[in-house]
Amino acid sequence: MLLHVMNVLELLDTPHATGDTVSKHLAALAPADATIEVKTVAGDKGTTDFVTVVIPGSNGRRSGGTAPTIGIIGRLGGVGARPELIGYVSDGDGATAAIASAAKLLHMATIGDRLPGDVIVSTHVCAWAPTEPHDPVPFMSSPVDIAAMNEHEVTAEMEAILSIDTTKGNRVLNHRGIAISPTVRQGYILRTSEDLLSILESVTGEPARVLPLAQQDITPYGNGVHHLNSILQPAAASTAPVVGVALTTVTAVAGCATGASHETDIAAAARFVIEVAKGYGAGIVDFHNEAEFDRMVGLYGSGTRFQTLGDSALAPTA
Repeated sequence: MLLHVMNVLELLDTPHATGDTVSKHLAALAPADATIEVKTVAGDKGTTDFVTVVIPGSNGRRSGGTAPTIGIIGRLGGVGARPELIGYVSDGDGATAAIASAAKLLHMATIGDRLPGDVIVSTHVCAWAPTEPHDPVPFMSSPVDIAAMNEHEVTAEMEAILSIDTTKGNRVLNHRGIAISPTVRQGYILRTSEDLLSILESVTGEPARVLPLAQQDITPYGNGVHHLNSILQPAAASTAPVVGVALTTVTAVAGCATGASHETDIAAAARFVIEVAKGYGAGIVDFHNEAEFDRMVGLYGSGTRFQTLGDSALAPTA
C-alpha cells in the first residue's frame, strides 16, 4: 500500500496535478470492467476535477449480484494552495488515501483478488485551492462548495460510506495516526461500530481511537454553526450509514500546512478502508445495528432535519 501512496503523492505534489493525470495512472492498473470518470466543475473560486472509480465485485450489484456496495470518499478542499503556498498540503491526505485505495483495489481485481461487492471511490483534485480562517488553525477552502462535493462524490448506490479526511486542526483528538468516528445515519450519531473498531486495531496494531462528534459536526455547512471539519458532510447527502476515517496528529496542524503529511499514516487509512470493504461486501462487517437504528427512529422520530440547513426563520439573529 505504501508504494501506491508514494506513487499517488508524486502525481498530486505538483502545480500540474489534475484528475486526468490520476485517471491515466489508475487506468494502467485497471481491469477491463472497471470505470474511471473525471469531471471538471467550476465554482466561485476556480475549478476542480472530480474523480470517480468503480471497481466491480465478484458478486456486486452492477452485475446482478447480492453483495452490498461500499463508497470510499476522499474529502478535502484541495491538494495544493497555490499561489499562496508552494507544495502539497496536509489537507490533500484524504484524496491521496482514497486514490491509493482505488489503485490497490484495481490491481487486486486485475490479478484475480476481487472483493465480493462493488466499491465506488470518489474524490477531487485541485492544486490551486484557496484557504480560509478557522479556529484553532486555518482551513483549506475549495473552488466549489460542499453541496457540489456531495453531488459529485456521494451516490445513491453507496449502501455504506467511509469518508477519509485530514482531521488535524483540532484539540479533541491528540494522537498521530488514524481514528474513526461513530456511525452517523440520517441525523443520528450512533454507537461506534464494534466491527470497524476491530479492523482499526488490526490494521494499526494499536488501541482504537474514536473521533468525538458534536451534533453540529454532522449538519451541512452553511448553517452558521461551528464544524470540526468536513469529514461527516457526506452524511448530510445520503440515507446510508457514514463513518469518518480521520488522519490525526498530536498537535493542531493547519490543513494548508505543507510538509506536514505522513505517508505511513495515509497508507494506514487506505489499508483500513480496504479491509472494511472486504468485510462489508462479504456481509461480515456492519456499520451499525439496523434494528436498533429503526427502534431509535420509532421512539424519537426522524433525525433527517439535521441533514438540512434548518429553519432560518427560527434561528436567532447575530
